[in-house]
Amino acid sequence: MNWLDAVLMGIIEGLTEFLPVSSTGHLILLGDRLGQNSPAAKTLEIVIQLGAVLAVCVYYRERLARLIKGLIARDPAALRLTFALGLAFVPAAVIGLLTHKAIKELLFHPAPVAGALIVGGVLMIAVDVGRKRRGKPGDDGLEQVSLKRALAIGIGQCLSLWPGSSRSMTTIVAAEISGLTPSTAADFSFLLAIPTLGAATVYDLVKNYKTLASTPGALNALAIGLVVSFVVALAVIAAFLRYLKRFGLAPFGVYRIALGVIVLLTLGASGNAPSNGSGALNASTAASATAAATTAGSTAAPQ
Repeated sequence: MNWLDAVLMGIIEGLTEFLPVSSTGHLILLGDRLGQNSPAAKTLEIVIQLGAVLAVCVYYRERLARLIKGLIARDPAALRLTFALGLAFVPAAVIGLLTHKAIKELLFHPAPVAGALIVGGVLMIAVDVGRKRRGKPGDDGLEQVSLKRALAIGIGQCLSLWPGSSRSMTTIVAAEISGLTPSTAADFSFLLAIPTLGAATVYDLVKNYKTLASTPGALNALAIGLVVSFVVALAVIAAFLRYLKRFGLAPFGVYRIALGVIVLLTLGASGNAPSNGSGALNASTAASATAAATTAGSTAAPQ
């Protein structure tokens, strides 16, 4: 992998990790277009998320510092939030550990990603419409995240193990369904990303480090991708939180459905849609995916 491919993957990761559109799904589509389908490339698509994890730590540094101080002082609110994050983390961690190999082999392909994009988009629109019809904003503040709600969010996060679903989408949607406001749902989702993505990236890196080290240019590409994804993700987090308060999830749902349909139509037209979802994504589809992801990120910026 050359440095330009690494920069592109870092940009896509940073733009899409905290938007509810699936960063892994977009990286799979981009990697397919770039011809990056080796075991090292598949590992890079996961480990590059570490840059986004660091961005969350920097963005929420003051809140994390208060949380740590509260834990040391055994503050009830800090203990409750920590337990909630731990409880939400466990389901996906256990299932992911058991199904890690099968997921990479069977689902890291354009067709499964496209299906998940479409289903997730429909779900997001439905939840957003339902919330607006109820006319109730929901409970605001991380102190409103009970253990029952945390478990529901954790179960929802399990769905994100299917590439294209989006970890942020499944957790935010589950949190909103449980009665939290969109902003609180996003805050909890982003904090939950620290243990979830951190564990996933470290596990994959340790497990496949020899593969990366033995692949020419892979470690350099990883370093470049991590730096780029960190910078881009740090800019996207604040913009997305502002956007979510104003417009909700529905616009991202429309984008997901459109992209998923484009991918499936292109795969069908090129005859590259075998039963396991593998096949090369042609240039026009991947270009659309990359450009659309960039558009999604830019529209999240305040007007």
